[in-house]
Formats: sequence, structure tokens, C-alpha cells
Amino acid sequence: MPQKNLALQALRKLIDGEIRAGNRTGVVRTRAFSERLEEAIARYHGNAITAAEAIQALIALAKDIRAERQRGEAAGLSREEIAFYDALAENDSAVEVMGDAQLRVIAHELLGRLKSKASVDWQHRESARALMRVTVKRILKKHGYPPDLRDTAIQTVLQQAEALSAAWAAELSPNRRSQARP
Repeated sequence: MPQKNLALQALRKLIDGEIRAGNRTGVVRTRAFSERLEEAIARYHGNAITAAEAIQALIALAKDIRAERQRGEAAGLSREEIAFYDALAENDSAVEVMGDAQLRVIAHELLGRLKSKASVDWQHRESARALMRVTVKRILKKHGYPPDLRDTAIQTVLQQAEALSAAWAAELSPNRRSQARP
């Protein structure tokens, strides 16, 4: 294509749209992919790489995004569970200490417990947020998540739960919605 800069911009918009669509499910991976996208574009704008090299970097990023979507299926986890797994495994030492299988068990339990305790407006009410925070803390402690990494993991898990809460609220039945309101 003679206008490589136009192709680059079109590819950037497509990938940005894919990343934003993934934001609803995986906060950690969305953050990583966004950083990679911005880094490639910044290197192009800083004349560190050519348009063709930037396009190749964006194509590689798009392939990684596609592979990421298939990773959950291969591990036997749903999209929501893989998002919680990523939140727990964000710190590499937690993966070394706990192991992959144990983190999958924790992710599955977190999803089930947080989804059942989520009210429509839990992220806006401090008492409901505290209940969610305590729930996450208890699950992590129960499974022996490293204490020095626990606070960061709790914050990341709660951010992930907030990203998924819109979908959870849509799943609430009409009579449970009326119970969730103060």
C-alpha cells in the first residue's frame, strides 16, 4: 500500500477497538495490550521505526490479542475466570509460589463468590465495596496467597470485578434487583 501511514492509522483503530472490547473482561491484559500499542505508535512518531515496521508490530500485537482470547479456552476457564486468573497472576512471584493450578482454583472461586455477592450498585456504596474486599481477602487467605502480594492482588481483583459488574447486573433477576437497592 503506497500510503503506509493511512494503513497504520486504520490498523491502530482496529486494534484499539479490539482492546477496548476486551476491557470488559480482562483489565490486566487490556492494560498490557494498550501499553504495547501506545509504545509502538510512539516509536513510529519518534521516527525510531518506519511505518512498515510499525505495521508489523501492530500485526504481531493483533495476533497476540487473538491468542489471548483462545488461551482461556485451552486452560478450561471462562473469559471471566481467565480475567481473575490474570489479576492474581499479575505478580510473577505469586505464580511461582502458588502454581498455575492453584491460581485457577482461586479464580474460579472468586468469580462465583463475587458474582453472587454483587449488587447492582456495589461499586458505589462503601459498605458493599468493603464486603467485596473482605470476601476477596478471605478467599486469598484461605488458599494461601502470599501475604506480601495480597493487597495489590485485592485491588486488581476488585478492579476486575468492577469491569465485569455491568454484565453481572444485567443478569440479576427483577426481584433480586429490588432486594439489592437500599
